[in-house]
Amino acid sequence: MLRKIIPDVVRDQELLTLPGTTMVREAARQMAKRRVRSVLVTRQGRVAGIFTGSDLNDRVVAPGLDPNKTPLGKVMTPEPYTIAPGSNAIEALRLMRERRCRHLPVCDGERLVGIVSRRDFLGFEEDEVEHQDELSERMR
Repeated sequence: MLRKIIPDVVRDQELLTLPGTTMVREAARQMAKRRVRSVLVTRQGRVAGIFTGSDLNDRVVAPGLDPNKTPLGKVMTPEPYTIAPGSNAIEALRLMRERRCRHLPVCDGERLVGIVSRRDFLGFEEDEVEHQDELSERMR
């Protein structure tokens, strides 16, 4: 059975959204408090970017930026790839693999409705993507 992003994978999420003017330290505090690994950066109600634990490490800590003085808007991934609520889990995993990302905002048009991460998917879905990739390689 192909699980749909909404309602099968994303259910009752309380999204962490912050404006791009929020300082990285506050975003990190909020992420830790909520036990999430990403924050969606919004502008006028739509997704402007995403900031993840990897961004914190690669774009703030490693280059030595001050998290108290660095706004999310400067270190987020702008205009992230998104997926529609009616997409299925295999489509989401394939997009994550192709685009080398671990989180995908779920948007209905421009309206943010959720977020999925690789850990939201079941093992058989990962196996199916692997299987499809192997078949594709053989056909080339």
